[in-house]
Amino acid sequence: MKVICNQSEIMGALNIALRAVSSKTSLPILECFLLEAKGEELVITTNDMELGIETKILCRVDNPGRIAVNARIFSDIIRKLPEEVVFLETDSNYVMYITCGKAKFKISGVSGEEFPMLPIGSKENAVTISQFTLKDMIAKTIFAISANDNTAIMTGENFEIKDGKLRVVAMDGHRIGIRNTELREEYKESNTIIPGKTLLEISKILSGNMDDKVDIYFMDKQVLFEFDKTVVLSRLIEGKYFPINPMLNSAYTTKITVNKKEISDCLDRALLLVKESEKRPVILDIKNGVMSLSINSSLGTMNEELEIIKDGDDLTICFNPKFLVDAFRAIDDETITLFMNGVKNPCFIRDANDTYIYLILPVISFVG
Repeated sequence: MKVICNQSEIMGALNIALRAVSSKTSLPILECFLLEAKGEELVITTNDMELGIETKILCRVDNPGRIAVNARIFSDIIRKLPEEVVFLETDSNYVMYITCGKAKFKISGVSGEEFPMLPIGSKENAVTISQFTLKDMIAKTIFAISANDNTAIMTGENFEIKDGKLRVVAMDGHRIGIRNTELREEYKESNTIIPGKTLLEISKILSGNMDDKVDIYFMDKQVLFEFDKTVVLSRLIEGKYFPINPMLNSAYTTKITVNKKEISDCLDRALLLVKESEKRPVILDIKNGVMSLSINSSLGTMNEELEIIKDGDDLTICFNPKFLVDAFRAIDDETITLFMNGVKNPCFIRDANDTYIYLILPVISFVG
């Protein structure tokens, strides 16, 4: 293999591919980049057996070929090189020679034949959305997935396509985050659970530009994202997602509308007195046009009043303040509306079009 490429371009591709390099494995080959030169491209592939990435750059290929090299060593070398032309060459013993300016490196590799290629199946019926939309939907729900592996389904997000809409749902047993978006075309109905790890990595790679598109292929046991010159392949979480529609009850006895910045800033101040080990709730005391937020912990107490618009009954209810903060940060509206139905039922935060819905369970033991 003999390749001539630009340092900044190959480094950008390596940074993408690094996200699927295995850090804990008994198979050294999974700690490698597979580099394959063909045509006018250098194809870089990584695979940790759950997540796989293939990305390409344009380059000059004087001699095609493939080799697997340790990802950390190779990327560290390329990163330290000046932003100039990089020459990559391999010999028959799978030794790679890296030259850039006056810098010369020689590292050992292994045959590319040993690398587990990505099992990309038939790509049919792509769902196309903007990179901005996908990145935004992930960012505004991913915080609600569970970190507990005991319930595998909750460590991923449910992607459901139905009636011309894409709905993304995350839940951890104490809260639910939902985002809905209209699709420009009618697509075949599908319902899949994508691992949170995959979505976090995808969101870091996506450009976030409204004009840039991403094609999503939902397969039986895999999902494939294709955008720019990159393909990301991930396993799906097997099983059926929890039926959340019965939980989305629109009934309420107390409805309040409040300025989002004011309540968010108030909660940020309350969190100054919260120790992780204590898990003290914030108490919302809703009466007429005023809502009092208070907290009492071993570090001190805090009380603050906010003006609100209230419809329905007075109510005193408690919540984990972090859950409220996470939901409010995911909302771009200037004002937000909370719907509550007594001290034991979940609070709903939603807009008029159900573009977003956040459900948060109250902390019952502290009421009263």
